[in-house]
Amino acid sequence: MREIKLILLDFDGTLVDTRRANALAYIATLEEAGVTLSEEEYLARYFGVRCMEFMRMLGFDDAATIDRLRHRKVELYPRYFDSVRLNEPLWEWCQMLRSMGAKVWIVSTGHIDNITNVMQYLNIMSGIDGIISGDDVDRPKPYPDAFLKAMEREDVSPEQTIIFEDSEVGIEAARRSGAAYVRIVLQK
Repeated sequence: MREIKLILLDFDGTLVDTRRANALAYIATLEEAGVTLSEEEYLARYFGVRCMEFMRMLGFDDAATIDRLRHRKVELYPRYFDSVRLNEPLWEWCQMLRSMGAKVWIVSTGHIDNITNVMQYLNIMSGIDGIISGDDVDRPKPYPDAFLKAMEREDVSPEQTIIFEDSEVGIEAARRSGAAYVRIVLQK
């Protein structure tokens, strides 16, 4: 049996159900920009897509406009934190292994501000050892770069690592990393 030294958790949709909060923050942001998007459409087509790519899919191609919209979404996001839900069983399991010496990291394509704001709201910052966000790597998931970077920082091998993911691109990145992985499916 492998000794688990590192647990890597995707954030949105795996450790925390942020679907509704993200949808509502983006809908409000886009409404201010004159774009109408329903919650259902966002969740079905865009949840989990990096902001830059999402904005380009909607027809925004100016970098300054995209950056302004991204910042506005970050500003509005906390308004909807009452809808975020921690995956309690996964969190408790991670904390149990952490008490036995394992390290717990968040590895997400999300923006660092969004991740840390939700973590502070849920009061879970002290339960992790590090964060790799989409800002920390050049190639996002499905490339394994973010997972490999966390392993490198903790000086552990893929054989000593377990990854929890919910999305197809995340699962592909986990598979490519060489670590064991578990698919998480949150109840809607």
